[in-house]
Order: sequence, then C-alpha cells, then structure tokens
Amino acid sequence: MSASSSSKLSLYGGIAANVAIAVSKFVAAYLTGSSAMLSEGIHSLVDTGNGGLLLYGLSRSQRPPDAQHPFGHGKELYFWALIVAVLIFSIGGGMSFYEGIQHLRHPEPLENPLWNYIVLGLSIFFEGAAAWLAIRALLEKRPAGSSFWHTLRTSRDPAVFASVLENVAAVAGLLVALLGVYLGHLLRNPALDGAASLVIGLLLMVVAGLLVSRSKALLVGEGITAEAAQQVLALTRQTPGVTLVRAPLTMYLAPDDVVLALDVEFDDHLTATQVEGP
Repeated sequence: MSASSSSKLSLYGGIAANVAIAVSKFVAAYLTGSSAMLSEGIHSLVDTGNGGLLLYGLSRSQRPPDAQHPFGHGKELYFWALIVAVLIFSIGGGMSFYEGIQHLRHPEPLENPLWNYIVLGLSIFFEGAAAWLAIRALLEKRPAGSSFWHTLRTSRDPAVFASVLENVAAVAGLLVALLGVYLGHLLRNPALDGAASLVIGLLLMVVAGLLVSRSKALLVGEGITAEAAQQVLALTRQTPGVTLVRAPLTMYLAPDDVVLALDVEFDDHLTATQVEGP
C-alpha cells in the first residue's frame, strides 16, 4: 500500500467512525442530559469536518506544478492542517470548555445513564479502530530504529500525524467522559459530569497546540534532518572531481517532496563538459 493510500485510508476510516458516533452521542446527550456526552458529540462532529478538510488538502496538494506554482502545491496540505488545528482549539476545545462551565454553574441530574454507557462503549470501539488505522499509516513511514513518538514528532505528513493525534485524543476523551458519567451517577453529583467536559476541552486544546506547532514548522520551511544532510554531504564528496561542498539547503514542499540546493566546487582542471557529466 502506498503512503498516500494509507493516509487516505486512515482519514476515511476516521470520518466514517465519527459520523456514526457523533449522531449517537447527540441522541444520548438529548436523552440523558449529559454535558460530557454533548462535548463528546461536538468533538466527533469537529473530527468529521477535520477529516474532510485534510482529504481536501491532500487532494489539492497533489496537483501538478504550473506557471504560478513551479514547485507544485504540496504546502497546501500544511495550510489545511493548520486550519484543522484552529478548528480543534476553537470549536472542539472551546465549546467543550464552555459546556463544562455551564454545567458546573447549572448542574442537571443525569437521567438513565445506560444510554451513555452503550454509546460510549461503541464509540470507544470504533474510535479505537480509527486510531489503529492512523497509527498503522504512521508506522508504515517509520524509519528503521526510530521510536513511535519520534516518528510522530518528526512526521511531515499532516494527513497521518493529525489523524493519529485526533483519534488518540478521541479515545482518551471518551474514557474521561465515561468516568465522568459513571462517577456523577454513582455519587449523585452531576458536577462531575461537567468537570469531565472541562477535561475534554483542555485535552483538545493541548492536541490543537501540538498540531499548530507542527504545521507552523512545515509551513515556514522545515528542512531535512541533520543525519540526512550528512548523508547528502557524504555522497556529494564521493563524486569524482568535487573539491568542496557546503552545507545543503533543503525544504519540505510536501511529505515526500524536498527541494535541495547544493553549493559545490569542482577541480579547476575539469572542463564544463566533464562537470556536466554524461
């Protein structure tokens, strides 16, 4: 399976899961009055839209170069990843945080939490499957000897690292919501349900911050790793006739597209034809 295909598969899997889960969460929130469940419904709805935006960005980034974009449109994927991060922070995190505060100020007793348990259990299963697809897509690009966390931090494919962070955060948020509903019902304290909503909001804001940081680095113009740069230097120095090579200038234009500029000096005795090569 190609890298692009695995990225799309993880996004399609996440979208399919989130559409079904969002509907069930909103129905359960309406039936039970759970603040945490409403926050989770908002979270799933935002994740559905975010998956669509990443698919749109992935499609736009694969357009061929033209006169106005001689290096292609690869960076458009990084732009849409930044938009997704902003949406997670403002809508997902902000709305969940607001809903939690409102529920703390005006707590309402939970009614028939069985619906919450059923929906949360199914949601954890489907979100876990979507997270597994995203993690598998990430691991397919893992360099030999690299850890999972290092691969996630250094990934240049927003369709993968954003999907991993979103789905892992979704599973964590569901567990928090489940705990809030359970404790709120057990202790007859609806404020705990509102507190769970606040935790979910903070979790989404942290994930959004990570995505903003990663997307910004790629938009500004992140280059290849120091190890890869050393390999480029070593290969260039092995070329016959090369007397001096300076540090390469590189920049990622897309997850699998890098621009490379080399400043190389050749032996003075070489002719232009010899420098040009066969």
